[in-house]
Amino acid sequence: MTERRLKKFKEVVNQRQKYITVVIENIHDPHNVSAILRSCDAVGIDRIFLIYNINKFPKIGRVSSASAKKWIKLEKYKSVEECFAELKKEKYKIYATHISEKGKNKSLYEIDFTKRVAIVFGNEHLGVSEDVVSRADGNMIIPMYGMVQSLNVSVSVAVCLYEALRQREAKGMYLKSQFTKKELEMKLNEYLSK
Repeated sequence: MTERRLKKFKEVVNQRQKYITVVIENIHDPHNVSAILRSCDAVGIDRIFLIYNINKFPKIGRVSSASAKKWIKLEKYKSVEECFAELKKEKYKIYATHISEKGKNKSLYEIDFTKRVAIVFGNEHLGVSEDVVSRADGNMIIPMYGMVQSLNVSVSVAVCLYEALRQREAKGMYLKSQFTKKELEMKLNEYLSK
């Protein structure tokens, strides 16, 4: 391995964000999943949570995001309850990307992404399930002023994550890791073994 590649690995590992994550629920289009993985990797997401209880996790093409998938931990769950229990145990605040009819929607720009936050994105056609809506701590929306009511799910993920990146960057969270020294060493060794 070249010195330059080793330096890149160290930089990436040190900039991984410990307490911001994405949950995807039954997203079936492999292109959407690939784009989501690329966005997660680009902003330093360390792991994402996958809930697949209706659809199967799609087969990801080698060219499109095999490299992004390689650098992110994928934690798979068969139920919302099981996934959310793990997130709650780790003290995450969980936001569903759902337009509540009761008007209890928070704008993306009202969320403090420097805290422990998990954002849940749902199926392309059905959105997030009622189970997600009932168990989440709140609903989050991306402000929109056109005729259409939603964005493609992979675009939504990117928009939300780049707002999180903006907030975390402003607070210097990419300069000082939230991982322990031992965790960083383990992560670097994982990367080097891939």
